[in-house]
Amino acid sequence: MKILLIEDEPELLVTIQHYLENEGFMVSTANSFRKASEKVNDYVYDCIMVDIMLPDGDGLSIIKQLKEVHSEAGIIIISAKNSLDDKLNGLDLGADDYLTKPFHLPELNARIRSLMRRRHHAGETQISFGDITIFLNRKEVKIANQVAELTPKEYALLLFMITNKDRLLSKEVIAEHIWGDYMDDADSLDFLYTHIRNLRKKLMACGCPDYIKSRYGVGYILTVDA
Repeated sequence: MKILLIEDEPELLVTIQHYLENEGFMVSTANSFRKASEKVNDYVYDCIMVDIMLPDGDGLSIIKQLKEVHSEAGIIIISAKNSLDDKLNGLDLGADDYLTKPFHLPELNARIRSLMRRRHHAGETQISFGDITIFLNRKEVKIANQVAELTPKEYALLLFMITNKDRLLSKEVIAEHIWGDYMDDADSLDFLYTHIRNLRKKLMACGCPDYIKSRYGVGYILTVDA
């Protein structure tokens, strides 16, 4: 899951980023209105956390910008401003949740996961595709009754592909979603083949059909069709 954290307090930004990365999220950051505007235009995110007060602009304008381009990202406002008007304005603009500073990091984590379940999986605690069942709360993958032992990246790959089942996903889209801004410095996407191959191998070792189909020169598609 890819997150954009928009926060101008350096210590808080680093603290939240490190915590969420340890929880398995891919986190990009922006500490100003200008950088946030650039990133929401250049990348696709699952969740965007927006501080209302930024040194060079208003975080609410970022929400307006996202809604104007019909972004499907979940939006959580994080702000020290605790007035009812700010909260209502943010929610009216299209934010999904509002968290007032100071807050406990586990609460933020719970809000993000709850939001993602509501938006992407209609509040489900598990999703299925063919013989695959993913238990979202505990990040567990089963084929029939056998647990597939996946790495965090393999789990993220599988969840992303199931969320986008029957859609041809380019290698660039997959890599950017899973690895985020770090892909800007990548010389090639050859490493993605290794992760896909290992994921296929582990699923098939549990008796799962090979649902991941490659489309030469383009990318991959998760489908039950040949």
